[in-house]
Amino acid sequence: MKTAILVDGGYYRKRSSAVFGHETAKASAERLYSYCNRHIVETTFKKQLIHELYRIFYYDCPPVDKQVYHPALKTTIDFSKSETKAWTLDFFNELSHKRKIALRLGELSESTAHFNLKEKYTKQLLNGRLTVEDLEQKHFALNLQQKGVDMRIGLDIASLAYKHQVDKIVLIAGDSDFVPAAKLARREGIDFILDPLGGNIKDSLSLHIDGLRTCDNEYRKK
Repeated sequence: MKTAILVDGGYYRKRSSAVFGHETAKASAERLYSYCNRHIVETTFKKQLIHELYRIFYYDCPPVDKQVYHPALKTTIDFSKSETKAWTLDFFNELSHKRKIALRLGELSESTAHFNLKEKYTKQLLNGRLTVEDLEQKHFALNLQQKGVDMRIGLDIASLAYKHQVDKIVLIAGDSDFVPAAKLARREGIDFILDPLGGNIKDSLSLHIDGLRTCDNEYRKK
């Protein structure tokens, strides 16, 4: 059975960071590559099956490369010189040198980049547990809009399915934006597996997949 693995990079990096903490770009790339290859090995009826890896597709956006005003600091932060940018570029570079990995990069809508007050702190501000004078840098999160990532994932699923290049697609993601693509793949006879990395998924998504599989129990703990 030939298997393609598609990774929503933004979702993966968020879940991996929450579970394993901050890692070097090289260590994180190694973790992702090793994890994806665990999907190639499957145990069925007490028999271990090793599928053929078609390719690992990794979808993400380049890091933000502009100055953004921070309302708490009352100054601009230059992300072009940030550690986050350097880490992300190193991570992409490490992945690009792995066998059978294809990077699919969209772009960020940098013109709309801004800082938002995190939801839990917004609630604290409204109920009086937090005041405007208490707000610090940690209370805010950078809001960025990705362009083209979901479209690339959907197009690749459709292409793989229509051309019958694979028998199985494993999608590492966590939202329901891919329901139409999943339905299309299944109609073409593709075994469609979702890996939410231990996260909860909506019923609208679970209805249109052939199975759920997370290969590392560490993800299920958070």
